[in-house]
Amino acid sequence: MLQGFHHAALSTPDLDRLVAFYRSLFGCKVVREFGWPAGVPEADALTGLEGSAARAVMLELGGSHLEIFEFSSPEPRPGDPDRPACDHGISHICVQVRDSHAEYQRLKTAGMRFHAPPLPQDGGYVTYGRDPDGNIIELLEFGPTG
Repeated sequence: MLQGFHHAALSTPDLDRLVAFYRSLFGCKVVREFGWPAGVPEADALTGLEGSAARAVMLELGGSHLEIFEFSSPEPRPGDPDRPACDHGISHICVQVRDSHAEYQRLKTAGMRFHAPPLPQDGGYVTYGRDPDGNIIELLEFGPTG
């Protein structure tokens, strides 16, 4: 029986930078650090890669989890930090906030890029920004009935 979503995962060229971003700006806490060297058959079978090696961190925020990997083998293809939201793959991750305008200003001041300021939606507000790798982060503020 399915119980629900547990986490989303991202791959990054710089694990320390991305973990620092989510810890310092979003208040995520590290709940697990792990990795494996090349030559672990179970890791290769699971990932569908040959000679895989990676470091990873599991972050938690409000009961939700975000897993971040930095693969050292095989050599990853670089991502596009300006990948359009409509391209196939993970479109975005969403963080629920209480005051989207305050969070937008705080994150923008810290250097996070945004597509637009918070826009009205269903009695609340929504905006899209990007982490240092260009992954889209939605800030979602529900209205009084949300």
